[in-house]
Amino acid sequence: MLAFPEVKVLDVLLAAALLEMLAAACVTIVLIIIAWFAGVDVMPRDVVQASYAFGAAILLGLGFGLTNGVIALATPAWFTGYALINILLWASAGVFFVPDALPTVLREAAAYQPVLQVIEWTRSAYYEGYGGLVLDRGYVIGVGLWTVFLGLLLERAMRGHLLAYK
Repeated sequence: MLAFPEVKVLDVLLAAALLEMLAAACVTIVLIIIAWFAGVDVMPRDVVQASYAFGAAILLGLGFGLTNGVIALATPAWFTGYALINILLWASAGVFFVPDALPTVLREAAAYQPVLQVIEWTRSAYYEGYGGLVLDRGYVIGVGLWTVFLGLLLERAMRGHLLAYK
């Protein structure tokens, strides 16, 4: 696709992001329908906060996707290294543990993980009084905006140099 002069790297990155968002929305809708038929109530206590958390996750994903997409185009080995780092990031995101139950030193260190913040934000939408020790909504939005800015800046700086035949 990038062989066509009208199609730029940013177009491909944004199209991939849109495709991922639509796929995630479809999967979410299907899972909600299945849960509804099974008699499971999946609606959060605070729908607005759950929607904000979902939006923050999209912003964070877009930012990291843009940044890593541009870096991976410039340095193909980056994707392998980031995939390995991503395993550690996923394990430390609070999916398998509750951050509020950690000792203070570990909890404060884990609070810098933006995906953990999004998970805590989502949990706080489902459970009353949850996430008071770790949750920082402004931090997630700030990291998301910063990574989007960084990704767009890198793409602009590397435009014309990312692909040899462009």
